[in-house]
Amino acid sequence: MITIDGNDAGQIREALTLATAENDKPTLIIGKTIMGKGVRKADGSSFERMCATHGMPLGECGASFEKSIENLGGNPSDPFVVFPEVAELYKRVKAKKIEESVTRKAAQSAWGNANPMLAEKLQHFLSGQLPKLDFESIVQKENIASRAASSAVLGYLAQNVENMIVSSADLANSDKTDGFLKFTKPFVKGDFNGAFLQAGVSELTMAAICNGIVLHGGVWAACATFFVFSDYMKPAIRLSALMGIPVKFIWSHDAFRVGEDGPTHQPVEHEAQIRLMEQLKNHHGEMSLLALRPADAYETSVAWKMAMENVKTPTALILSRQNIKDMPARPGSSRYKDALDAQKGAYIVVDCKGTPDVILVASGSEVSTLIESAGMLQAEKSLKVRVVSVMSEGLFRIQPKPYQDSVLPSDLPVFGLTAGLPVTLAGLIGTKGKVWGLDHFGYSAPAKVLDDKFGFTPRNVFNEVVSFLNEGGSRE
Repeated sequence: MITIDGNDAGQIREALTLATAENDKPTLIIGKTIMGKGVRKADGSSFERMCATHGMPLGECGASFEKSIENLGGNPSDPFVVFPEVAELYKRVKAKKIEESVTRKAAQSAWGNANPMLAEKLQHFLSGQLPKLDFESIVQKENIASRAASSAVLGYLAQNVENMIVSSADLANSDKTDGFLKFTKPFVKGDFNGAFLQAGVSELTMAAICNGIVLHGGVWAACATFFVFSDYMKPAIRLSALMGIPVKFIWSHDAFRVGEDGPTHQPVEHEAQIRLMEQLKNHHGEMSLLALRPADAYETSVAWKMAMENVKTPTALILSRQNIKDMPARPGSSRYKDALDAQKGAYIVVDCKGTPDVILVASGSEVSTLIESAGMLQAEKSLKVRVVSVMSEGLFRIQPKPYQDSVLPSDLPVFGLTAGLPVTLAGLIGTKGKVWGLDHFGYSAPAKVLDDKFGFTPRNVFNEVVSFLNEGGSRE
């Protein structure tokens, strides 16, 4: 730790030199400063230590711009003049940097000539291009949690993407990034041959580090924790979205089904918050973030495919703690090939002949619940039911209008199921539809008990849909 006068340029320079020379541990520089150093009032008296100088132009906060410039040794009539000694300093610095650049480029060229294969690999890394990846080849177990499915994908990536770093906030065994860790090792002091960063319980720092890694270039970065702890990461997430950098955010334990950990660990409002970022455009006019909540293991493989191929924005992968029943494959197809339709944001996973009497909509683990309910509605009420999986509403909303209408016609009753706030699906359901969700915090109990108490069972969804239709549910 170094304590300095933060208003003294010489002390700042000296502290930075000492910090740069430290190779063993981080350096904390504490600069004690005076707010508004050198600022003066119109009568020449001090205006230092006034908080108004923090966020207002001097002429608007009671200080005198002219007197302040004069007091600091400048000319009020030409306040931006470059002093001769400053111009000379920058001239010398520029010449030195040009000389250093020539020397470094020559050294890099010599290294490349001596190590052509490594030089080619470095160029490939810096190009930002992925190696050829076959996500369909990843073997997924049946009916597993999407966090476990993500673990299988991470294991594949660890073996096929050399320039990828994954980090976890001391939860690798729970967020299942240990699937990546099985094929590499953590960074330790003095040894950076691994590709896994154990960040500790410090989500914001972890996310900021991943932003820095990606900004450096040449490296893919992903970081993981429980979804509820995305709250701690929001400033860094917002910056990655603003800058348009492809950090992969992995968030497991995506709903109230965290259970025994209690309401502090149960995300209810979080999906709605993150999906707002899909509606917020970056400076390129694109969705600032891609939020993906897969409905089974194969959608999880496709979600990772989408995440790795998305090089324009950050991607959020929102994953379940509990096991999920795999969705049925279409006749003559495979579940993975079907799940590729999720690349459009939303797609039909179960359909009926003719016009549906009702369309059931969800993302994540709720989709399997809807499929069971659809079977009951057909068997017991002879209803024609369509089930739609919406991995990304934002992505669905930028598809051609004919595709959107083919999945969710505007004139049919729509019922949504979400383990979060009902507003999470409100944009898709419409004002005449109905959403079954939570409008309160979770409770401390096993996941199956909570499902039953909160009405997230096939039978209760059946009852709610029947009631909705009996009440004249319609989107007209």
